[in-house]
Amino acid sequence: MAKVVRVLAVLLPALLPGLTAPAVAEPAPPPWTGSWETAPSGTAAALPGAAVRNVVHLSVGGTAVRVRLSNRLGTAPLRLGAVTVALSRAAGPEAVPGTLRTATFRSAAELTVPPGADAVTDPVPLRVPAGADLLVTVYTPENSGPATYHRTALQTSYVAPAGAGRAADEDGSAYTATTSRWYYVTGVDVRGPAAGCVVAFGDSLTDGNGSTPDTNRRWPDRLALRLREPRFGVLNAGIAGNRLLLDGAGPSALARLDADALDRAGVRVLVVFEGINDIKGTPEATDATAFADAYRTVVTRAHARGVRVVGVTLTPYGGYSAWTAAGEAVRQRVNAFIRDGGAFDAVADADAVVRDPDDPGRILPAYDPGDHLHFNDAGMAAVADTVHRVLIRGPLGSDRTGRARTAAPVTRSAPRPRPAGR
Repeated sequence: MAKVVRVLAVLLPALLPGLTAPAVAEPAPPPWTGSWETAPSGTAAALPGAAVRNVVHLSVGGTAVRVRLSNRLGTAPLRLGAVTVALSRAAGPEAVPGTLRTATFRSAAELTVPPGADAVTDPVPLRVPAGADLLVTVYTPENSGPATYHRTALQTSYVAPAGAGRAADEDGSAYTATTSRWYYVTGVDVRGPAAGCVVAFGDSLTDGNGSTPDTNRRWPDRLALRLREPRFGVLNAGIAGNRLLLDGAGPSALARLDADALDRAGVRVLVVFEGINDIKGTPEATDATAFADAYRTVVTRAHARGVRVVGVTLTPYGGYSAWTAAGEAVRQRVNAFIRDGGAFDAVADADAVVRDPDDPGRILPAYDPGDHLHFNDAGMAAVADTVHRVLIRGPLGSDRTGRARTAAPVTRSAPRPRPAGR
């Protein structure tokens, strides 16, 4: 009997190692974080048989990517015949050799997306640096009805009209046409060391109107540069013409809040800069209480998801064709609520920063591209600086988890010094 016991003592550790030594857990993979976004703004005619090589500018980097694609505004099933990703070699449709990858959907190379739905690819192993341009190529073999797109890309992308087999081309020679829209692609997430991301939620002022195309000088792009050191991504959920209270260009802010902001990967802070189109649009919104209720709703929904919210004051539009004295009075009442209503975790006072001290109802000429509503590159940088100061002093600087805190102190931005020469 003693001999049997000795034999078992020798054999059991070899046969059942898990019973004799603590198991070593595999390290959890890094979390996903949003690195780039555009919000669906409408539909355009489909491009059957074409491959669209969308050029998108990442904020933070990582070791893998996954792509978000949308048929949210479509009316028929969308057949995706091929989707690829690659690093852009230079300005143009050519990929960096060796970086092109095929994206799959549950290991399948093709997918049919129902109307009204979004899709996310499987993880794609590809090391991407912060600030990289990524080529996201989408081949649609047939006419799937109206294509969900983002109209105001301010970025040149490329189209191969005969797109069969071209999504996998590193060479860009088949991409003989260009487009200023982003087709189907609505986001890129990265897996890596980022601490989370900030969503810039708004209208054309956030979408980038007035800034120089193909240069990534929208204020969210400028903010991304400033947040690269603490490794926070920045997502641009702006839609030119979008409204806070009503549908317009794209669904209203309240209708699209989850899909375009709160459902994104790694969201820590929401920056809300929206409402001027309600004031100057048709029909005009004249009740400041409706704005206050909408902002409170946004904050409540964000806080329920652990996301803090920065409110941005509405900037001047004096001299713009739709300006009225009544609309200006509404803007002042709305701004008074944003500043002092206590709804937001922090306030970035863009109005105080970009307005002309000699004519406060208008934008400083140094920031005005000429239409008296939007911002040029310098104005975009001023807004980015304003939001950055508030984020670092409050929602990101003091609480890196980004979780909403009860009775959070309101942080306000200081006015920007007046530009020299004025």
